[in-house]
Amino acid sequence: MQAEVRHERWELAAPFIIARETYFHADVVVATLSCDDAVGRGECTPTGFYGESVEGVMDAVRDLLARLAGGEAWESMHDTVPAGAARNAVDCAVWDLRAKQAKRRAWELAGIAAPCPVRTAQTISVGDAAKQAGKARAIVAADGPGALVKLKLDADDIAARIGAVRAAAPVATLVVDANASWSPALLEAAMPVLQAAHVAMLEQPLPVGDDGALARIDRRVPVCADESAHVGADLDALRGRYDLVNVKLDKTGGLTEALRMAARARALGFGLMVGCMEGTSLGMAPAMLVAGAARFVDLDGPLLIGRDREPGLRYERGIVSPPSAALWG
Repeated sequence: MQAEVRHERWELAAPFIIARETYFHADVVVATLSCDDAVGRGECTPTGFYGESVEGVMDAVRDLLARLAGGEAWESMHDTVPAGAARNAVDCAVWDLRAKQAKRRAWELAGIAAPCPVRTAQTISVGDAAKQAGKARAIVAADGPGALVKLKLDADDIAARIGAVRAAAPVATLVVDANASWSPALLEAAMPVLQAAHVAMLEQPLPVGDDGALARIDRRVPVCADESAHVGADLDALRGRYDLVNVKLDKTGGLTEALRMAARARALGFGLMVGCMEGTSLGMAPAMLVAGAARFVDLDGPLLIGRDREPGLRYERGIVSPPSAALWG
């Protein structure tokens, strides 16, 4: 077995702004495993908010790939490796390699139904109300009235921004993501605004550690955990506080734990969202195996960058189709 790790930088089509930072490019790490004529790849996006760096993730991936090339079994290693970007890249590369070796699709190996095309959110980054409304109109023009619009907010001008976007996209499904930037008092004040605008879901309004306040707040719209929910073991503590959980492979540390987390979430009565960090179609493709069971899908990473790798996922009027074998799995 041969192994390789590399860093790729993909420039975004426009600066992407969330409550805590602004992104100008997607720095991804790609793990490649080769055995005979079969090649498996996995992509991850290191996230500074979670204490990750490109250099640190590359070092961790390099170590894991060396252990695999040395003959260690991924099944015995997986649960000893911390969840996060490095494990994601390696786990997805292993899934891809095994699918190529078996000449079967990854979902067949996982024993799950074949993924179907799903509607993905199109994300509007933080900006003033007029700018966000303009982007909402453009999304609806491109995707049609069934568009799924995801609105990024910080703690400023919440009502004005939501009102402007809802007016610009009156029949689109609208979800709001605060990226942990609100206080409990601000959330309580915003709930009637969210309800009046028919917001379908609010993602991670409070900072990690403040989740307890959600048990005391009248959740007039469903609330989804993102930063507070990384792996299946996190979910028991979130019961009675959140209504949905966002499964992201860069948090779970790959498809293996994403499938476990999704199953655990359903068992506990949580709705599912499947999300992503910034990245290419290679990073989105494994998440398609979880997306079919999700109420909300946010796999628009390739739409945020100026170009995508070839072959990539096919996006058409807001619908993303499952990956080809040439891409992944």
